[in-house]
Amino acid sequence: MKQLLEEDGDYGDHDERTAAFAVAVQAFHGHIADLLLTGGADAGQCAPEELLSLREAVDSGSPALVDALLSHSIQDRYPATELLEMRDLARRWHEAGTEAELRRRTGSQDELVRTRVQDDEYYTVGELTLGGMTERDGHGAILTHLEDLLGIRTSCEELITRALDRDQHHTAWGRAAILLSHRREQETWTAAETLRADADPSRRLFGAELMRLIELSADSHEEEFCVLAVEALTDWAAEETDNAVLTTVLYGLDSYAGSRAEAALLAHVGHHDVGVRRASAAGLGTRLDSTYLSDEAREALLALMADLDADVRILACRKAGEARNGDPALTDAMAALLDHPERRVQLVAVYGLALHDDERCVEGADHLGQPRPGFRNEEMACLEVAWRYAWRRDN
Repeated sequence: MKQLLEEDGDYGDHDERTAAFAVAVQAFHGHIADLLLTGGADAGQCAPEELLSLREAVDSGSPALVDALLSHSIQDRYPATELLEMRDLARRWHEAGTEAELRRRTGSQDELVRTRVQDDEYYTVGELTLGGMTERDGHGAILTHLEDLLGIRTSCEELITRALDRDQHHTAWGRAAILLSHRREQETWTAAETLRADADPSRRLFGAELMRLIELSADSHEEEFCVLAVEALTDWAAEETDNAVLTTVLYGLDSYAGSRAEAALLAHVGHHDVGVRRASAAGLGTRLDSTYLSDEAREALLALMADLDADVRILACRKAGEARNGDPALTDAMAALLDHPERRVQLVAVYGLALHDDERCVEGADHLGQPRPGFRNEEMACLEVAWRYAWRRDN
């Protein structure tokens, strides 16, 4: 679908995209429906009979499908009374549990088939099949969305409970964390600090994610809760023993400009866990002045660009490129990645060299050619920087 939308270009037939959106919704493909909305489909042009009812979408347990039917262009179709009914329906599913409710509806005691499926661009949900009926277990996330839409304030404790019913890749986890991070208030911060001190790694992981999002969503680095989050994450990085939690803690420092945050990242550059090293690479070099790079960060990025893991190399190369200071050691290290066997590593090397106005980016871009079908947006972001450099050079 992404490839078709790219080939259709910005001037494609929006009526066709809208018709495809209706088909995607009818087929319970929320992820595809979301792609089509992003690609120019107008849900408001679909007649009600062309789409599922909101009840069917809530019943399905797919947060992405419910999101598609509550897109801004058709949201007003549903009166508050209907939204309240759907909130109650989602709550019944959530409180009963998807498996228990599925058994009640089918009357089957057969073995249940459980899989994990992508529900939207970022999150997955469980999919359960029993007695010829298939449901997804995203009702907690749907409930959170409908409450927020209705202006119903759910307690911090309840949102945390919903998140911890699932794992960090589930939509319920992400929805709760995002919603709480936008509540710039003491109750949320106290909850995050309490989770940090918990013995259960899964609870600490949610606390780290909450602090990361509090920092990320701040309007400025001087905002009260942003300052508190950075201080807490910096201290936390020195004491956390669980690799998954430590990774999230370090990602919480990757947009902050400060020497203590940098020191916390540098301490884990040589960590045995690849996720931790990726988080370290992603955060190094962040300064208010993008051309400034400390000697310690420079040496760390040089080491990380030679890491065995391709993603570590990509993240370090991107950060080295954004220094934009023409450092020969950095540019030579990036140029060496032009010969890496993975195209995505070559792309970020071209990007980094172009930011340094290094001539080698042009040959690298020429070698890569045009973006691959289905990856146009991602690859253009790297290649265009090199093409702009060549244009400046030749003009």
